[in-house]
Formats: sequence, C-alpha cells, structure tokens
Amino acid sequence: MFSRLLIANRGEIALRVIRACRELGIVSVAVYSQADRDAYYLTQADERICIGPGEASESYLNIPRIISAAEISNVEAIHPGYGFLAENDHFADICAECKIQFVGPRPQSMRLLGDKVKARALAQQAKVAIIPGSQGVVPDVESATICAQEIGYPVIIKAAAGGGGRGMRIVHNEINLRSAFHNAQSEAASAFKNSAVFLEKYLDQARHVEVQVAADNVGNIIHLWERDCSLQRRHQKVIEESPSPVISNNLRAELCKAAIRLIKEAEYVNLGTVEFLLDKDDKYYFSEVNTRIQVEHPITEMVTGIDMVKWQLRIAAGENINKRQKDIHQQGVAIECRINAEDPENDFKPSPGRIERFVAPGGLGVRLDSHAYAGYEISPHYDSLIGKLIVHKKTRAEAIACMKRALREFEISPIKTTIPLCLEILSHPQYVKGNVDTGFIERTW
Repeated sequence: MFSRLLIANRGEIALRVIRACRELGIVSVAVYSQADRDAYYLTQADERICIGPGEASESYLNIPRIISAAEISNVEAIHPGYGFLAENDHFADICAECKIQFVGPRPQSMRLLGDKVKARALAQQAKVAIIPGSQGVVPDVESATICAQEIGYPVIIKAAAGGGGRGMRIVHNEINLRSAFHNAQSEAASAFKNSAVFLEKYLDQARHVEVQVAADNVGNIIHLWERDCSLQRRHQKVIEESPSPVISNNLRAELCKAAIRLIKEAEYVNLGTVEFLLDKDDKYYFSEVNTRIQVEHPITEMVTGIDMVKWQLRIAAGENINKRQKDIHQQGVAIECRINAEDPENDFKPSPGRIERFVAPGGLGVRLDSHAYAGYEISPHYDSLIGKLIVHKKTRAEAIACMKRALREFEISPIKTTIPLCLEILSHPQYVKGNVDTGFIERTW
C-alpha cells in the first residue's frame, strides 16, 4: 500500500478520500485553491499545499501545479476524485512519466472509453447492445440530416468526448437540427476542446441504470450490482437508488454480465461504471463508461458493505480483488439525494454565498457526505454540490420514509438548496411506485 498520497480535488470527495487514507494508514496531502483556503477538509488532511487562485483553470485543472505539488510532497500516488482531471488521460500519462501512480484506469483505457464513438464500437465487439445511431463522428449538418432521417426522430446529438450533459441536444425535427448541431459542436469544443459529435436515436421516457464494476491487474473482474439514476435534470442526476426498484432479477443479471464483458474487452483496471438506458419495453442499450469514482458511489457502498475508495487505492497499489462474485450481495435499499446550492423555484439558479445555519440530520441508517458547515462560503467558481444525503434501510418504503424525515431535519440557510425539491419528488405518487424516467423532473416540475 502507498505511504503518501495526494488528492487532486476538493470538497466532499477530497474529504471522502482523506478518510479512507486515514483508515489505511496513508499520509494524505490535500491541494487547495485560494478560494478553498478555509475548507474543512483541509483540517483533516495530514499536509496541505496551495496550488493557485480560485479559478479552476489556475488550480484544480492546472496539471503542472498539481504535479509540482506531488513532487514537492514526495507522494507515491494521486487520487483524482471525480470531475476536474479525473477522466483526463493526458494527466494520467504525465503521472506515469513522473513515476506517480494514478489511482484509476490505464490511460489507454481512458482514451478508448472516453471517446463515445470508440466506446460504442467496443460495446459492439463485446456483444453489448448499442442505441441505433451514426456509425461514427458526424462531420456536418448535411450528414446529420441524412443520419437522422435513417434512424428516425427524435434524435440526440452527443459530444464524442462529452460528459456531464454538455455538448448534448435533443432534436425532434429537421427544422431544429441545424441550430442544435452547431450549438452542440460549439459547446463540445468549449468544454472538451473537441467539437466532434455523433447522433443516436433519442429514447423517450428511458430509465438510466448503471453497473458498478471493479477489475484488478491480473484479470479479476466483478460487479457490485446496479444503481438506478433515472431522476435527472438536464442530464444531471438528482436522486439515485440501489437496487433499481423496477428491473427484474433476470434483467439485473443480464446488465451485470454485459458490463463485465465490456470491461474485459477494454482491458480495464480499477473501478468504473457502465451506464445503460432502458426503453419502455425494458430493452437495454449501452450508453457510456465513467472511468472514475462516481458521485453516487455511497449507495453501492451501503448495499454491499464495500468501501469503494479503499478498493480503488488497493487495486492501484497492485493488490488483487479478494472477493468472489458470489460473495457480493445487495442488502436492503439505499437512496441518495444530491443537495446543491441552487434555487429550484428560479430555474435552478446557482445560490452561492455564506451558510449561516447548517444542521445535519442523523439517526439510524442516515449518512451525510459533505464538506460544508455553518460559516462555510459556497464559491461561485465550482460545482454547487453541498453534500450527499444517503439513507439505508431494509425496504424501499422504509428508505423513502427515512429520507423524507432526514431531509426535513436538514437545515441550510440562508442560501437556497434543492432540499425542498427532493422532498417533493420523494412524496410524488409516481416516484413511490418507481414509475419515473430521465425526463420525469422536467415534465413534472
């Protein structure tokens, strides 16, 4: 196991990694921007290094400064968390050149799976169904028009190097295709420095179900079952749960086997998530692979009892997976609500500012992953996530009741948060029945 590790991230995921390091006896080195100089997670790290001003491009996305911090602090490994540089294969390459272990997959796997066009081709090789779409990158509007006519409207334009909902446009007819195509290209170029896009058939009222996988350096691959992440707003997840409340055991087994086939085909090592879309007939299609720890990983931890960050670190350090598939079970039901500094009643406008009152919920089965506290300043520079509220109970009905109770206990003021929206969703009859999809929030609210 590593003796010293640098965390190239901030906020709640930095704190999560620090906690795992402490339990494993690893010295943690936290980097921070000037905007985060008063962050709570810094008090828990063993060492702290400032890497620049508040702008992410000058700090958390600045590879030379992060590598310099790693060399100065004499660490053996870097954990990238999620977001920022977590899926940047160039960063992983530089880590390898500097003889620093990147806690994540090999750069070549990141390149292969990070390109959604190549990932679709790989899924076909692994005999995993893909959504009907273009054979590759669509170079211009004329080609997009022909492709859309062939697969049928509605279609979705996606950035080949995309993620987080950026570079995506849903198009219902040819009239809107031209502007949507150019807007998707422009957004993709700005966000990923790659304007390439492709087309897929848009699955209306689809469910989003993803499978957590783990693979070690000697070819052992296991899955940690699935998460249902259908409740989204603008392709950003809001509430997740495990297990999925609607899929059958046979479909669950099929999804998990398909995820393992794809990961094996990619010669993947470490943790990753294979995402699928399910149509109204419960047919599943490969969507993408996230080559990092997911924001929603705590619900998998709760139902399996496995510390996924520790697994990341152990696999990166060269240890083999010490579990067999038959030993990993889903116990009970876990639900996670993302608590963001946003105003749901004002088109989710960001709500930065100082938190004056912060009262965390508690009780049996309640977990809060958060870096925030009373007096903490929500910065406009970064993602608006305040924390993740997770509950774990024997049944789904008990988990919903527990989450509603915990949300009512949770006080954050005076800034606006998504707590009221989460309460409304959990009380909606269609959510209680499990009858939701990726467009449910936008249709209902």
